[in-house]
Amino acid sequence: MIRELFEREGFIIDEEQERKFSIYLEELLKWNKIHNLTSIKDPEEIVRRHFIDSVSVVRCFESIGLNWKGKHFADVGSGAGFPGVPLKIYLKDIKLTLIESVSKKCSFLEYLKVKLKEDYRVLCTRAEKVGEKFDIILARALGEFEEIKEILENLSKGYVFVYKGSKVKREWLRDYNLCEV
Repeated sequence: MIRELFEREGFIIDEEQERKFSIYLEELLKWNKIHNLTSIKDPEEIVRRHFIDSVSVVRCFESIGLNWKGKHFADVGSGAGFPGVPLKIYLKDIKLTLIESVSKKCSFLEYLKVKLKEDYRVLCTRAEKVGEKFDIILARALGEFEEIKEILENLSKGYVFVYKGSKVKREWLRDYNLCEV
């Protein structure tokens, strides 16, 4: 089911990626029963609205000619790992730091790292307290753009990608280079 859903959206994944997404889905569903990591409970909807939505930013990378290989990504307010972990699985060749302030979510991310045999770092702190810069900043469902913009810019030495979907305001289109997915 996972591979078919990705392919329907134009994203080709190999067997290893499909296996990792399957493990991710299984662990998320298991942990979600106790820790309420996502309000979405249906497996197919999780694949669509979390995994595929997370990797959809790759279309933006391609449209602006961004070479992501080997870049250091930071996922701010990572929650259950979206969008950072799906991007790490999909892109493979990135360095990833997940920034999350809620300890139960940090525990899940650390556990998931072991289950997936992926190499990423989890910083269990507020983004405002992180004193380093990253090539590419990602933020999804973090809050109002005006409230998070400065925090994200302070972490960035290159690009900031904020997942806002249909909530993009006209003035943002005027003031920023935006990429729609």
